[in-house]
Amino acid sequence: MATAQMWVLFVILATTLSDEVKLKYKAAKKPVRLFTEEELKRYDGSEEGRPIYMAVKGVVFDVSKGKEFYGKEAPYNALVGKDSTRAVAKMSLDPADLTSDTTGLTKDQLKSLDNIFEGTYKAKYPIAGYTASRLLNEDGSPNEDFEPEDQPHFQGNR
Repeated sequence: MATAQMWVLFVILATTLSDEVKLKYKAAKKPVRLFTEEELKRYDGSEEGRPIYMAVKGVVFDVSKGKEFYGKEAPYNALVGKDSTRAVAKMSLDPADLTSDTTGLTKDQLKSLDNIFEGTYKAKYPIAGYTASRLLNEDGSPNEDFEPEDQPHFQGNR
């Protein structure tokens, strides 16, 4: 009989500890930070000491550790402080391509975009948040398919 009571006690204790760990994990998750276009412009590398942010596919990355590429007067500075999805897909620095608009991109350009998004940005840079375009449809209505838990996770410390 004592073995059965010990087993019940073990199950109750294990369940309680499991729930406690889950609660701590949920509390430790960072909230989703939403950037407006105006706010994102402030992170363009022009101000010393401020992080450098760049958005691709609506995900805002902290590219500060790539300052030699993205900082003030650096070769890819035109890409920062905005969502440069189209420019990344086309590998372009043309001002007309410095937008989140993917209309008219070829299948190869879209595939390149996905490869660079996964292999470069998600692999190398911490996520600082999302742009409104990630959460809203073009008409401003909420994107019903947006699930924060399915989005790329925040990394690093801010």
